[in-house]
Amino acid sequence: MIFRILEDQYGQKLKEAKAADRRFMQLAHSLGRRGLGRTWPNPAVGAVVVKDGVIVGRGWTQPGGRPHAEPEALRRAGEAARGATLYVTLEPCSHFGKSPPCVDAVIASGIARVVSAIEDPNPEVAGQGHARLRAAGITVDVGLGAAEAARDHAGHFRRIRDKRPHVILKLAVSADDKIGAAGHKPVAITGEAARTRVHQLRAQCDAILVGIGTVLADDPVQTCRLPGMEARSPVRVVLDRALRLPGDSKLVHSARQTPLWVMTSDFAEAPAAMKLGAAGAQVMRVADMAQPPGLDLLAVLHALSGKGITRLMVEGGSRVASSFVAANLVDEIWLLRGPDSIGAGGIPALDALPLSSLTGSPAFKTRASETLGKDTLTIYERAT
Repeated sequence: MIFRILEDQYGQKLKEAKAADRRFMQLAHSLGRRGLGRTWPNPAVGAVVVKDGVIVGRGWTQPGGRPHAEPEALRRAGEAARGATLYVTLEPCSHFGKSPPCVDAVIASGIARVVSAIEDPNPEVAGQGHARLRAAGITVDVGLGAAEAARDHAGHFRRIRDKRPHVILKLAVSADDKIGAAGHKPVAITGEAARTRVHQLRAQCDAILVGIGTVLADDPVQTCRLPGMEARSPVRVVLDRALRLPGDSKLVHSARQTPLWVMTSDFAEAPAAMKLGAAGAQVMRVADMAQPPGLDLLAVLHALSGKGITRLMVEGGSRVASSFVAANLVDEIWLLRGPDSIGAGGIPALDALPLSSLTGSPAFKTRASETLGKDTLTIYERAT
């Protein structure tokens, strides 16, 4: 009987400990997401220091990628970190970069246990951070919250493994799967709540990409226009094979305030590139494809990755969207659907491709769905 009581008590304490671990790791994930769109080329990591069930330090990767989350949380914890547990959403780094290894800070702090969500695929880390912590006598548990960490750090993982950003395709479609009216006439497809959600997504991406056709038709500015979040605007990227971007466009006029990168072909005329450069834009030349004619999208993504971009939002143009889909370069889809139809002559969401080629594809699964006023948002992600 006594043994059974002790066993039950131990089991209850174990359940409580696991529940606490999940709670603190969830907080670390939430903190890490504060840095999305601001830490590239570094991942947006979150960290929490807990001692005797009390949070004594919190941290997340700061703008520009430094300080990292762990040193920031440990700095706030101070001496309270000794004997405490560190929850972190990505394996602490073990190499010298622009800052010292995070494992050195963890070891020096006196942390007794580290709960790490997932191993970092970066070859300079790749388990070595966990190994060094264990070698220093620190208990290391890996895997709690791994699925959420893989999603939050998808841009970092994709850049390390495939030398390209994580691509998020955003589509706002009418009830009859159109993204615009005939003749590119302006039409409001979604309401204010949906537009706010889009601007929030922009703030969490490193860069946002549109095609030159969208620029010529709509003259967008492509910034985050939520109050107080203007500084969270992503890098604007334009696919412009022949450098047709007008010098009086809103994108060019704002190039010195918010970075503008123009991707063009090796054959684009130098004077046009010089004019854009003089206005503050950065022109990058990438490989051109003969069939179908246009920029090599994989080369575009490699170039963006080389500049540090980890999360790319593709927002503009049915032709651009369909090209990314056809090239199998979409990792995540944000599909916003309005309640009204546009009718005959409207612009199809994916040019010649049916929208069902995405929404009905076994390559994608539904991750989340929500109602935004009269509109709906469905988020899809790669099934594998």
